[in-house]
Amino acid sequence: RVQLVESGGGSVQTGGSLTLSCVASRFTSCMAWFRQAPGKEREGVARIWPGLDTDYADTVKGRFTISRDIDKHTVYLQMSSLKPDDSAVYYCAARLTGLCYLKAIDDYDYWGQGTQVSVSS
Repeated sequence: RVQLVESGGGSVQTGGSLTLSCVASRFTSCMAWFRQAPGKEREGVARIWPGLDTDYADTVKGRFTISRDIDKHTVYLQMSSLKPDDSAVYYCAARLTGLCYLKAIDDYDYWGQGTQVSVSS
């Protein structure tokens, strides 16, 4: 089993920045960030493959950056120009082998416990 531990959430004002981190207990092929706001479905935010290829939801392109340190089994999500609509619980997800896609939520094998991000206007 792989454990994922997120950190870095918090409260910021509109236009602010936050960086989320997720440490995995072992190497996983694909890592991603999802988020879920109250009353809404969980949605993919960003994903990164082992070759460092990335993909983003249209709503965060140009504002969020996903990166990973493979040696440290860690994935990061740098978030800038935050908006109130970005407020949600952010979850780290991992797929042990193979590739992953933001729309294929069922492909992910492991999930973190979530970290709250709140953006006030």
